[in-house]
Amino acid sequence: MTTTHPSTPTPVPTTKAPADRDGAGAPHAWPTQPEARSAVPMSVQAAAAWSWRIIMIAAALALLLWVIGYFKVLVVSVAIAVLLTVLLAPFVRFLQQRARFSRGIASGTAVLGLLALVSGLLTLAGRSIVNGFAELSDQAQEGFRELARWLSAGPLDLSTDQIDQYIDQAQAQVSDNASSLVSGALSVGTTLGHVVAGALITLFCTFFFLLDGRQVWAWFVGLMPVSSRDRIHQAGRRGVVTLGGYTRTQILVALVDATGIGLGALILQVPLALPLATLVFLGSFIPIVGALVSGSVAVLVALVAHGPVVALIMVGVVLLVQQIEGHVLQPLLMGHAVSLHPVAVLLAVAAGSLAAGIVGALFAVPIVAVINTVVLYLHGHDKFPGLGDDDHAIVRGEPTAPEEPDAADSAAVVPPSEVDGSAPGTSRLTGEA
Repeated sequence: MTTTHPSTPTPVPTTKAPADRDGAGAPHAWPTQPEARSAVPMSVQAAAAWSWRIIMIAAALALLLWVIGYFKVLVVSVAIAVLLTVLLAPFVRFLQQRARFSRGIASGTAVLGLLALVSGLLTLAGRSIVNGFAELSDQAQEGFRELARWLSAGPLDLSTDQIDQYIDQAQAQVSDNASSLVSGALSVGTTLGHVVAGALITLFCTFFFLLDGRQVWAWFVGLMPVSSRDRIHQAGRRGVVTLGGYTRTQILVALVDATGIGLGALILQVPLALPLATLVFLGSFIPIVGALVSGSVAVLVALVAHGPVVALIMVGVVLLVQQIEGHVLQPLLMGHAVSLHPVAVLLAVAAGSLAAGIVGALFAVPIVAVINTVVLYLHGHDKFPGLGDDDHAIVRGEPTAPEEPDAADSAAVVPPSEVDGSAPGTSRLTGEA
């Protein structure tokens, strides 16, 4: 008869504390790692985990911004080329379908047509606009002085000393920040060499984006993991739709703003109506802030030319145009393509202007709009369900998502494991799960 003895449990090793120098210290066990971790509240552990990840993301973003700033001419040129490509793509498709042009000829025709349009506008109105801007600056300065005189003699009853003090403080602020303003203006690459290089890069990229844009996008998608390529492709399609909707709508809105304020200035016989309309058109590409600043310049010129009554009427014209833009044009033309709250738009413009000056203010809103659309799609909310998921990028001769077999052919499909001995759940094209 075999006698079984109960198994002796293996003793858990403990770390003993060192004894005191006099040998009187009693040894005790230090807490193990799981015990020490359990002693930290879960809220603190979660906060620590989020903290180092946020620090890493912030460091990566800072590095990305530094790289963009270093290659600013190249980045701005490519960004403008993307906007021009989105604008000219419908015209290229029209030439291909209606005029039976090849894609190369259609792309070249679109770029040459854009050059002819811009050159014609500069030739017809360029000199008067440039000369008008110089006079417009003088008129705006005179408007500030007129406004100061009105404040001293108007209902606010401000003393001349107070107004002079405010003006001196404003001039001191401008003088103190003059160097930073100049460096910020130069940081966007306004020298002649940068302008010429940027223009050539923009035209070159625009032509090839129109010609081979899908191949360029497929190359980018091919850099992503295989399992996520199709979702990135579908998200990118929706981002392009958002960018196109924003760009076309913003051009139309800027044209309506310039026409409305320009006609108002012309009817009120405000001088420099054409330069004012041009300034409003350019300023409208910076949402909220640009239209406000350009409209205030029109009011100052009206104040100098015809006094406070006409200036108040001009204020009414500017406000009417802004109301039509905000409550009619923007919701009607953009719809849900660029569903950004005005607070988000204002913060994006402010952040862009602080980071990259005027160029940052111009590109901030379209970048935020595209990111919003892409992130929402990746999280399951499709703003453009009508696009569907049937279009796939061709990466190295293979679609990002293989086509599903028809219902009639599904019964005849033989599992790959029965044909070539591969394991179930693997792809016959790539051999990956």
